[in-house]
Amino acid sequence: MLNNGYICAIDIGSNKISAALALVKKNKISNIYFDSFISRGVKEGVIVDATELVVCLTKILKGLKTKSGLKIKFIHTNFSGKDISTKHSHAIIPLAERGNKVITSTDIATANEQARILGSSLEDEIIHVIPSSYSIDSKSNVINPIGLYSHRLEVDLYLVCARLASLQSLSRVISQAGYEIRSLSFSGLVTSKAVFGIEEKRGISVFCDVGSDVTELLIFKDGLLQSIQILPLGGNSMTQQLSEGLKINFDLAEDIKRSYGVIGDMNNIQQDKEILVKKDEFYKPIKQRDVAAMVTNSARLICTQIKEVVEKKVALHEINHFIMVGKTLLTDGFIEMMESQMNMPVAIGRINNPEIAALVKENTDLSGQKYLTYLTCLGMICQDLENKSVGNLALVKPAKNFLMKAINRFREVYQEYF
Repeated sequence: MLNNGYICAIDIGSNKISAALALVKKNKISNIYFDSFISRGVKEGVIVDATELVVCLTKILKGLKTKSGLKIKFIHTNFSGKDISTKHSHAIIPLAERGNKVITSTDIATANEQARILGSSLEDEIIHVIPSSYSIDSKSNVINPIGLYSHRLEVDLYLVCARLASLQSLSRVISQAGYEIRSLSFSGLVTSKAVFGIEEKRGISVFCDVGSDVTELLIFKDGLLQSIQILPLGGNSMTQQLSEGLKINFDLAEDIKRSYGVIGDMNNIQQDKEILVKKDEFYKPIKQRDVAAMVTNSARLICTQIKEVVEKKVALHEINHFIMVGKTLLTDGFIEMMESQMNMPVAIGRINNPEIAALVKENTDLSGQKYLTYLTCLGMICQDLENKSVGNLALVKPAKNFLMKAINRFREVYQEYF
């Protein structure tokens, strides 16, 4: 078995594209290279200009090739945004005509596949299949039924799906850039793999990824995914309010937010303290208190909406861990605002894998909390290390063509119902 290879992960977002390339030697990560680039052609997680995105992907992957000296062919990438949907699918299979039989891994696989087919549709592609619970005869909520006796087996699957047309567009863009998709993951789920340790898999954990224009909210119970919510808001919401309130362009508003945006008590800012902003050919003075007030109001709205969505799914007092990631958290006072709204401690996600964390720590470009830019990429790397032997990473076959998947799924649905 080969034990050398690479894992190349690309996080395609609306504001940026992040990439990480992990070198694998003797089944261990020996080095990781990072790069990021301004994203063009993507809005709310959906491709709106394929040509622009191809150019961006080509540039960032060319940079990784130069840094690593490797020829990259296969990549892991992500999918997020408003085209994500979830559903539950239930299936029951008989185990024996008479009496009971011991449940095997084959029975589990058969039940899961039956539920997957029943949950399939021609418009969506299932990208994650997560067993929520199993039932045997009269016993429900069985975590692991293997080795138990039963007359029948029931399964409840939680399916994470994406619009097939959008996935086909993504596959075509990757192909036009000269690469092939090795695996595809939902952003929020794969990012949680980078920050969840044993402790976070106990009890109820809420994972919140605040992106530029989309916030992904995931709720776990004992490590199992229970709910996904996609909120059409993020760091750009604060920038947009500044842009409209100060009557300046969006890019300038973003710079002001990063440099002077403070969330919380504005009494610490001197009342006459001003910022000089270039507007047209002139410099316009703006009170820093006004900037802080706008950013604070916008942040409060984001935090309030997150709280409202969480409350609909789980009682706040039952939450054991509330973890957030995303560059929006770097805005001074955002975490404190979230804690105030939730009335509980809120933690910034940290890299859980000690091997990867050590390599990231050695990289001076990722000092402080700059690693947040690459958490989704690192999550994809963690997932691949977890699922497969790293020795074959660069040589395994890429994901199947989405068109062929659609044809096969049509056959499955047809056979099931007709």
